Amino acid sequence: MNFIIKVLITAVNAFLLAYVLPGVEIKDFLTAILVAFVLALLDAVVKPILILFTLPATIFTLGLFLFVINACIILLDAHFVGGFKVDGFWYALLFSICLSLINSLVHKSILKEKKTGNQ
Repeated sequence: MNFIIKVLITAVNAFLLAYVLPGVEIKDFLTAILVAFVLALLDAVVKPILILFTLPATIFTLGLFLFVINACIILLDAHFVGGFKVDGFWYALLFSICLSLINSLVHKSILKEKKTGNQ
């Protein structure tokens, strides 16, 4: 159940970001849900493999290369999901940074409310 809530939150945030950022387009909310689901799968399967293969570059750049990996994951997501379009690497990088920040804030506030509500 927690996975579904996180995917829906990511879908809402991605849909809103696509509306705000000029280089990112998501056709409709159903596509945004699909984008969030595929993004979760890519983060779980492909991202650890990319991190492992690019570990020297990540260490050399003090972790900044992880931003490049995140942008590549967004571009892969755009390749797999029809109705999701990213105009280039820099828009994918900006989208991934903004999505990560917004998701972090929203998840933190929701989990905080959940914990205080259960006590």
